Amino acid sequence: MSPIGMGGPALFIGDDSTYVALVRPELDPADPEVREAAAEAGVSPEEFVGPGGVWALMWDEEDGGGGFELPGLRDADADDFAERLLAELSFAEAEPFTVEAGPVLSLEGRPAGDDCAFLARITPPEGEEVPALTLELTPETVDTLRADLEEFRRSLA
Repeated sequence: MSPIGMGGPALFIGDDSTYVALVRPELDPADPEVREAAAEAGVSPEEFVGPGGVWALMWDEEDGGGGFELPGLRDADADDFAERLLAELSFAEAEPFTVEAGPVLSLEGRPAGDDCAFLARITPPEGEEVPALTLELTPETVDTLRADLEEFRRSLA
């Protein structure tokens, strides 16, 4: 089956093989791919889509990936995280920095020439059967990161 297309705000940091992502998926029950997936799951498209509006943290690396929902995260919290990360990317001081998205994600950034390298520390909430992990993310250009963060913030407005 092909992957289900989803909309909604999403911030990906890293590359195609190793990344962390803060997403609030929005699925359309009328989408043919959603209808097909719902039929395969034996539920209605509306039930498959669920209530929506729930943020999730996802990651991927060579050893696999995962994710979990963040039901307490609000759009304002995601925007605050993006705003703080954007401010740190000014590199007014060429020193490492840390920006946290609540207790579940800590991004330790450091300048790497015109790029920024990140160490992502993921701490799943209590009750999740996923161990804490640390990911070394591929450095990204600061200009690309800024543009992605600004686009993410616009998607929340």
